[in-house]
Parts: sequence; C-alpha cells; structure tokens
Amino acid sequence: MTDSGDVERLIGTSRAIREIEAQLDDAARSDAKVLITGESGVGKEVVARLIHQRSPRRRARLLVINCAGLPDSLLESELFGHVRGAFTGAYRDKTGLLELGHRGTVMMDEVGEMSLRMQAVLLRFLETGEIHRVGADRAQARVDVRVLAATNRNLQERIASGDFRQDLYFRLNVIHLSLPPLRERREDIAPLLHHFLAIYSERQQAAVPELTPAALARLVNHDWPGNVRELKNVVQRITLRKHTGPVTPAGLVPELLSAPPANRAEQSRVRFAQTLFDRVSGGHESFWTAVYEPFMSRDITRDDVRAVIGMGQEQAQGSYRPLLELFHMPAIDYKRFLNFLRTYECQVPKPRVQSMSLPVPSRTVGEGTTPGSAWAASRVPSSQKRAVAE
Repeated sequence: MTDSGDVERLIGTSRAIREIEAQLDDAARSDAKVLITGESGVGKEVVARLIHQRSPRRRARLLVINCAGLPDSLLESELFGHVRGAFTGAYRDKTGLLELGHRGTVMMDEVGEMSLRMQAVLLRFLETGEIHRVGADRAQARVDVRVLAATNRNLQERIASGDFRQDLYFRLNVIHLSLPPLRERREDIAPLLHHFLAIYSERQQAAVPELTPAALARLVNHDWPGNVRELKNVVQRITLRKHTGPVTPAGLVPELLSAPPANRAEQSRVRFAQTLFDRVSGGHESFWTAVYEPFMSRDITRDDVRAVIGMGQEQAQGSYRPLLELFHMPAIDYKRFLNFLRTYECQVPKPRVQSMSLPVPSRTVGEGTTPGSAWAASRVPSSQKRAVAE
C-alpha cells in the first residue's frame, strides 16, 4: 500500500494484494461498516482512503481521528462535539467529527485502544445514529456517516481479556479487511522499493538510485517490522545520500546490516494461539465455533489455525483422529475436519516423536510365530529363554 501526493493505489503483485483489491471494490459499493486490521505501518489509512474515493460518498469528506492519541474526555468531544460550558475551556459550542462527516466517511484509527466507557458511547451511536454532544441534555442530530475502524491490535484477544466489547466488535466487523505484513508478501517489496525510489528521487530532483542485486536481496530479506512505513523511510534516506554508482549493501542504512530484531508480532501470535487452544482443549468449546468460524470470517489467520493444530498434535503424538475428542468434535466430523485442513492448507508436519530403542529378538520370527510374540520373548530374562524356547 502506498500513497503519492493526492493519488493512492496498491503497489504489488502478490495474491494478498489482488485479494485486497477485490475486497476494496466490494467494500466501496456498500455503506457497510469496515474493520481494517493489520500491524502498524501496513497502510490501513491508505486503504480507508481508497474505500472512500471509490464509494458514492467520495464527493463528501473523509475525516480521520486517532483514538489512541486522546484521553476519553477529549476523544468524546472530538467525535460528538460539546456544548458551551460542558467543561473548563468550553467557551462555545463545537461540532464533532461524526456530525461534520454527514454524508461522508469517518475513519477511526486505533479503535482497539478505546476505553470500555468510550466503546459503550460509540456503540450507542452506531445503533441509533444520534449525536449527543458532551454536556447536552438531549440528542442534537441524527447523521448519515459511514464508519471505518482500524486497529493493529488483535480484537479477539482483547475480547478474551475483557478489554474490548464483543457487541461493538460485531457492529464494526461487517466487512473485514486484514492487511498482511510485508514479511508475508515479500514479492511486493521490490515493486514498493522501485516505486518509492522514483517518488523520492523526483522530489530531490536527483537520478533514481540503482540497487545492486546484493542490496536488493538484503532489502527483500529484511523483516520490515515497521512495514511500508519503515520501507518508505529507508528509501527516503537512500535517496538523500549521494551515490556515485549503484547502491551496494554497504550503502544501506545501518539497521539493515544487523540481525533483525525479535519479532514481537510473532510472540503475540503464539500467545493468542495458546488462548485458542486452551478454549477448545480445556474448555467446552468446539473447534468449529472457536477456531473454524473465526477463520472463515477472517478474524484469525491460517498461521493461528496451524498453531492450534500443532499444539493438539503434540498431545496426540502426531495423529489427527485424537484431535476430535480433544477439540470437542463428534467422531462423524473426521472427514470434514481433514477436508478443511487440506482445502485451506492448515496441515502441520507431524511432531518429531523420540523413537524407543527396541531390543533385537534373539532369534528370527519363525513360521507360526507372530512378531508380537517374538518381541515378548526377547524381553524375557536370559536365564528363562531356554524354557520359553522349549
């Protein structure tokens, strides 16, 4: 995802980008609420602007507010407005963003950081469409505004911990766009690099730097914890330097030359997968409700499902059939379960089970003797083997 001046578009050739493009068109045709999720820097605001620009509301305003950057009192005032005298410093009436966005779109960024109180206030508005300004004794207006919500938090995890309201989640999650991080779509890194190199070189009125194959490989293999935002900053720093020839790995920014930092997102994913596993194994929830349904609605990822399956296989010593009982599924669901895993590529390799060192039988299994009986005989103390043979 990228932006250039007043023009936004998606950059990349990956399957993920093509799927997001198709979902964008679907989202733009409707007035449904959209939940945009993804790590910091993946381009959630760019996607929100694309939805607005392609929608029938494009002639009205798109207003953006960062819910994490304001305390409750100010956030409520910014969203809903206030009346004169509502609090110290309220010298006049103020119109909030939701009212200013009438017939347009409001993007609420970092909605996962809202307090439970503000979540309740927002839920009431989404249900009624009524604007109740801070300090007013009645609703002032009913508005027609489309709400796009974005967050880099795992809302399912926040719901499980009691920090996010499930009813608000259902209100916001009509259309869900999950934006994958750069490290999961590395084929998009090179197109993004060339795109931003051209943009920033033009701004610097300089020639577009050429990357050597080694430098390009280093950039493609970088994990990009800051995603597209980090990539833009790196490209800008490259274009600000004076290069007498192609850019080599030595000419890259220092952080790209060191080992990648610990992946905090991966650690969070493991913790969430453990929570899902505990729900289906230790609780009374079925795999179909706790894992399958969130996966099909794009609330959890294939990696989450694989992690849960892997945890189950560790207990089942690599077999899938015992997972039916472990995950509270009836035995008749075995084929359905396997078909789901194959269709969505959620199988995991069997965990490595430490092999037991078996004693070699003292004699070859003869006619009329089963392998099991030979094994049993081999375990008999040597002093008794003669009796057994007889």
